[in-house]
Amino acid sequence: MDSGIITVLLPLALAFIMIGLGLELTPKDFARVTKHPKAVLIALFCQLVLLVGIAFLLCKLLALPPLLAVGLMLLAASPGGSTANLFSYLFKGDLALNITLTAINSVIAAITLPIIVNFSIMHFMQDGQQISLQFGKVLQVFGIIIIPVCIGMLIRHYAPKLTEKLNKPLRIFAVVFLILIIIGAIYSERENIATYLTQVGLATVLFCIFSLCIGYFVPRFFGINSAQSRACAFEIGIHNSTLAMTIALTVIANSAVAMPAAVYSIFMYIFAAIFGYLITRFAPLPQKA
Repeated sequence: MDSGIITVLLPLALAFIMIGLGLELTPKDFARVTKHPKAVLIALFCQLVLLVGIAFLLCKLLALPPLLAVGLMLLAASPGGSTANLFSYLFKGDLALNITLTAINSVIAAITLPIIVNFSIMHFMQDGQQISLQFGKVLQVFGIIIIPVCIGMLIRHYAPKLTEKLNKPLRIFAVVFLILIIIGAIYSERENIATYLTQVGLATVLFCIFSLCIGYFVPRFFGINSAQSRACAFEIGIHNSTLAMTIALTVIANSAVAMPAAVYSIFMYIFAAIFGYLITRFAPLPQKA
């Protein structure tokens, strides 16, 4: 990818996408955590502890090369995307809870993502010098996630009519941008892509399946109802791979680190749709009286 595109256009495009996410949020979405604290805490535990741990184990058990291991950990640390809300709607999840999880996750990720990535760099990179996420870059990650979301929320609050006009175009832009960034990331590593797919394909497939299953069955095990568990599953299973790839290409400045997120994006929606169908088919919601 051209350096100008990477350093200027990718962050700018991601900013528009995160603004679009902010357009879907209100302060009530953050306050709603008090209504469903158990579901939110379990979902966050699954996202920040269980999945990060599983990603780490996959990196070790499958002996991923260092850069791809850092990329998988970056993907695991990335919050859910706004598309998770669409899947929750389609497969009868608790949409309000899903939006709340997206809001909380986006804020927490600004802090936890740099911590997890820096740990991954120190652990998997032998000298830790080839790539880094120093304090200035940590602030950049924070700015990429938080500032655009806040701008989107302010637009929604002060210009609701503009919000209605922007919602659909920004959703379309997010899909198109995701496709373009996947193509760009793969093209930049076209000479190594077959090797990367062989090395990280199984890891991303397993990680996607684990994400969806843990997101649903762990909350169910702890007594969370099916609709809320579906919301947790899609929030945890549909990672913001666009964010992960943009951070890999701009902040970390390494296209190989973007490969796990790029490959994950290919499988993510397919597996989420299959998973949604299966839980709808075999674990239907109880009929209302």
